[in-house]
Amino acid sequence: MSYPSPSASDPSLATSAFMVPSVEATSDDEIASLPSESADTSDLDDFSDYSDAEEEWRESVEQLELLLTMVIVPFVGKYLGRKCAYWSWTRFMEWKYPVEVEVKNQAAYKGTGVVAALASL
Repeated sequence: MSYPSPSASDPSLATSAFMVPSVEATSDDEIASLPSESADTSDLDDFSDYSDAEEEWRESVEQLELLLTMVIVPFVGKYLGRKCAYWSWTRFMEWKYPVEVEVKNQAAYKGTGVVAALASL
């Protein structure tokens, strides 16, 4: 079966950058000259098992990539970003406003914390 040339129907298509090359019909001699092999069914089964395993492997790798890019990386980035922000803000505030806190009575300090916690209930 031969297809008509696109340039015959429309001359502007002949110069198009997206032209698909024309498909030439193969002759019977070319088909007859191809080697014919009888394939064993066991060879086909092995190939089928291999391709199924390879397809499953690719699917599992794709799922791991999705898990990594959609779940793990954002959570790790969020965690590390917050840690970095808290650390840098603490360092800045200690540099900008150097304040030392001295607790003279530990029992009163802890008691105040307990009373404040109970008052919030």
